[in-house]
Amino acid sequence: MATDSVFAGLKVLDTASFIAGPAAAAILSDFGAEVIKIEPPGHGDTQRILGSLPPNPHAEGNYSWHIANRNKRGMCVDLKSGGGTEILRRLVEWADVVICNSPHGVREKLHLGYDEVSSWNPRVIYADVTGFGDAGPDAKLPGFDLTAYWSRSGLLSSTRDAGAPPTLPIAGSGDYASAVGLYSAIVTALYYRERTGKGTSVGTSLLAEGVWSAATLVSGALAGGSFYGLHDRTAPSNPLWNTYQSANGHWSMLVATPAHWPSLTKVVGHPELPEDPRFADPQSIAENSAALTALLEGVFRSQPLAHWEQALDRERITYALIQTPQEAADDPQLRPNDIVVPLEGDDKLKETISSPINVRGLHKVPARRGPELGEHNDEVLRELGFTSGEVEQLRATGAIPSAPALEEAA
Repeated sequence: MATDSVFAGLKVLDTASFIAGPAAAAILSDFGAEVIKIEPPGHGDTQRILGSLPPNPHAEGNYSWHIANRNKRGMCVDLKSGGGTEILRRLVEWADVVICNSPHGVREKLHLGYDEVSSWNPRVIYADVTGFGDAGPDAKLPGFDLTAYWSRSGLLSSTRDAGAPPTLPIAGSGDYASAVGLYSAIVTALYYRERTGKGTSVGTSLLAEGVWSAATLVSGALAGGSFYGLHDRTAPSNPLWNTYQSANGHWSMLVATPAHWPSLTKVVGHPELPEDPRFADPQSIAENSAALTALLEGVFRSQPLAHWEQALDRERITYALIQTPQEAADDPQLRPNDIVVPLEGDDKLKETISSPINVRGLHKVPARRGPELGEHNDEVLRELGFTSGEVEQLRATGAIPSAPALEEAA
């Protein structure tokens, strides 16, 4: 661990699973925090199993696991056992930050409720992520990003074309966005502790993060706004914010502001359009959307992508090629900006995705593979002061699994 890292010396206990809580811990680890992850016996964190199953891409390596669990030491502990509770207590006493995502009610049974955790370590920052928040009728319900973040927030209903049913968004996308929110809450609490010396409890929910992402639409609803309905690319509410296809089949997203309109008309070979009363201002364009969309679609289909890239770039009009995930993985912007970084320690995977937060002038810790299930049990238990005999007793009582059980789970 680099001594000049932002969080060098910060100790984090990650008791969460699949995906937002562990991903928040991974961001802390990127900046030098020491993270110990606890997983339950059996198959461990659900992400070990589900992260790379359909509809996610099939690959030889467990790429999803390393995104949220890189740079951590891993333990496998049965928190329902008496020995597991003692291990947990010592880990909480060791930690600066404890991350939890067990539902309310379940966490208390596992001795992970804030009242008990803070009684063991009053200076601890307790950070949790739930599906639906701490109060209300659904506070105790489990939530996934597909249900709480996407479905309940208004996002999924709105991110489809008119006439199309709701579809399946990218699994995990809401979790990774929520991880940044949880990380921000942790950093805020650390600043609070720096000023006051006091620990505290912070958190977010997948629902809150989803509504925040849909804030333009939900706040419009709060304001009693009139909605334009679902997007229809043949007659959108704004034809200048729309997808168009080039002659060689590539789709691009055009995002032209009113200030771009005169320049765009020159690019598409129709400089007379601003004088046409149907297209003189944004409201007129919206009222005559179908006609303008048909015109733009015909023009964009008349030339290959390279032509439009040069023409739009020349006028500094905003657009982007709509890339496949494979094209995004090969995007020349990713590696120079450390969005894709090398992954150490895995024979099958050579690269992974870094977190989106950077501190200019400081390097993140090199990404190292996530731990095998219970890989660091003995090492961490020794550091916590357990003797060899006590470790064997923990194994005998099932508080931690035996080596063969770990190998079978892996």
